[in-house]
Order: sequence, then C-alpha cells, then structure tokens
Amino acid sequence: MSIKSQDSVTSIKQNEVVIPDLTIKDLLSAIPAHCFKRSALRSSLYIAWDCIVIGGIYKTATFVETFINPESLSLPHPILYPVARFSLWSLYGFWSGLFATGLWVVAHECGHQAFSESKFINNSVGWVLHSALGVPYHSWRITHAKHHASTGHMTQDQVFVPKTRGQLGLPPLDPTKENILGSTISNDVKNELWDAIGDSPIGATLGSAAYLLGGWPAYLIRNASGQKRYPAGTNHFNPNAVMFAPHQHGAVVLSDAGILLWMAGLAGSIYTFGFLTVFRLYIVPYFWVNHWLVLITFLQHTDPLLPHYRPSEFTFPRGALATLDRNLLGDCGKIMGWIGAHATHGISETHVAHHVSSKIPHYNAWEASDALRKRLAQAGIVLRGAPGGWSEVYRVFKECKVRRG
Repeated sequence: MSIKSQDSVTSIKQNEVVIPDLTIKDLLSAIPAHCFKRSALRSSLYIAWDCIVIGGIYKTATFVETFINPESLSLPHPILYPVARFSLWSLYGFWSGLFATGLWVVAHECGHQAFSESKFINNSVGWVLHSALGVPYHSWRITHAKHHASTGHMTQDQVFVPKTRGQLGLPPLDPTKENILGSTISNDVKNELWDAIGDSPIGATLGSAAYLLGGWPAYLIRNASGQKRYPAGTNHFNPNAVMFAPHQHGAVVLSDAGILLWMAGLAGSIYTFGFLTVFRLYIVPYFWVNHWLVLITFLQHTDPLLPHYRPSEFTFPRGALATLDRNLLGDCGKIMGWIGAHATHGISETHVAHHVSSKIPHYNAWEASDALRKRLAQAGIVLRGAPGGWSEVYRVFKECKVRRG
C-alpha cells in the first residue's frame, strides 16, 4: 500500500478486496468428504494431551523452583532469588495458558457439534470444559452460532461489529470528497475523521492492551464489541436477554449454574490453598487464555481488507469468507509459529474453513483448509493475513476505526 497527497487530496494504492459470489455448494464441494467425519475418541485424545502438557509444565516449574536457593544456585544478589522465582512462574503462566487455550478450542468445537457424532457427548464435554474456564457454555454457544450464521453482517453479527459514521456522530459519506473504498479522500474530510476517531499511538497501545486483557469478560458481561443494536445491559447471563429465544431459557440457566460452580471452586481453592497459590497456578493462566482468545478472534475478523455487509449485500458464503487465516505467534519465528498452531489446535490457521463448515473437527481442518484455498485461488481470493501477534493487534486496532459506507 502506498500513500500520496496532491491538491488537497490523499490517494492510497490499496490491495484489491474481492467480494465473493461463490455458493456454499462451491465451497463445501472443494473439501474432501472424510474431513467432515468426527470421532469422540480422537477428539478426547486432544483433551488428554493438553492436560498432560499443562501437567508437565507445572511439574517442570515446581522441579526447577527447588534449585532457586542459595544452597543450590549462586546469584550475585539476594533479591535475584525472588526475581528468578517470579520469572519462572511467569513462564509457567504463559505456557500453561497457551495450552489451556487448546482446551478452550476443544470446548468451542463441542458447541459446534464437531467433537463427536453425539449431541449429548458434545454438550456434556463442552459444558464441563467451558465452565472450568469461566465460560457460560450454552449461552456463548447460542450467540456464537449466530455469529457463524451472520459473520460480517452489520446488524446480525454478534461481535467485532464496526461502528458506522452515524454512530460516531459523523456526516454521511460524500462521494465528491471521498471514495467509498477509501482509496481517495479530501484532506478536510480526513482531518474531520481523525478528529473524531483519533490517531494516537499511545491510545492505540493502551486500547489494544485493555482489549486483550479485559475484552472477553467485558463481552460476556456487557456486550462490549458486540452487536450495536442490542439494548444497554445485554449480557450472556440473563436468560431473558434479547439474544436468546424463549426455548433457550433452560440452557442459559444451566450455563449460569456452571459459572456458579466455577466460582465456588475458585473460592474453595483459595480458602484451602491460599490466594497466592491459586493466583499463580490458575488465575494467571486463566488471564492468558482470555488474552489468546481475544487476540485470535480479533485478528480473524478484523483487518482493513475484510468487508462488512449491509443486509442487502450479505450472503452466507460472503460472511464465511469475511475472515482471515493467520499463523499464531508466527511473527516470532517458525518454531514459535509451530508451537502456537499446535497448542491452539490450528484455530487461527484454519479459520476460513471453520466458517465454511463449523462441524469440521480441528484435526481435519488442515486438509480442508488446503483444499479450500485451492478453490478460492481459482476465484482470485486469498484469505491469509499477517502472523497473529501483539504487533499485528496494534496495527489493526489503530487502522480499523469505522465502516466507511
């Protein structure tokens, strides 16, 4: 992308965005039939593996900690011993949180009925796993299904819905002063936009950090970044919330029960083992899980290249293709990129295929993605974004401010 200013007009040479006109049959037929097969046993092995890795990380941390003392390790200053222990358990929090995100992904697949052929097994396993991670399973399953049905839809999508000019108090688009695609814009309109939405590196840094740390609970509790047409006070814990149908009341109550049990378990653990122990072993990894969840999903659905559609423009295939595949931690090198993909079961790397058919289990999504990309390439569509990491969150958060049209 290049930017030129001339005669009070700024022109931007952009990458072309192809608006798809493919049918869902076009997309599904490109994916081998065996990729849609689900296995409860195979899916369960991934739960076991994630738990084994997290247990191994914990055992490694406790073993290494036994050597952080003056008798076993000579450090130049006494203050370095608590610093070393803090660093050790910080690493534990990071790595265990990354692999616990894998458990979150498996629970998310249960909500899509991708864990097994059995609805009862899917919902039972999903409820247990998501409740253990502080997620109201059925409540989020319901709204997440709506997100998949209406991805990129300005009035039906459930999350990452951009604000419009009207919502920001800006005048409507004037075709004589700017192009709807944003390729040309007069300087006076550009200044007006920047005055309204800002262009502060510090603001973008603090905003993206707050988003990563608190975005997930804020979405559940008060619909932050959610559908703008929902009334104030909308949340995932009220069975009577506008996002739920009357027949879903019991499922939302069951989800709330799971959260109450989770909170009781936390309180009991703190009473038994002490706050610092629970904070170190569970709460810090829990915050990392929330961080990865927001980072992954935000970058899957937000980029200047990704369109959002008015109702008259929307189709399901367009919505399914209004997302990006990204290599999580790929900006830190090939090894970290492989670890990021492995730990989170490729949820970031195979997301386009996941939106085309959410019942494809993650272990088949790699092959499905390869086949789908070949079909999309024939239509001139490439949906692979930059690697997912903090620098990319900052860039996207800074650049994606308002829907132009």
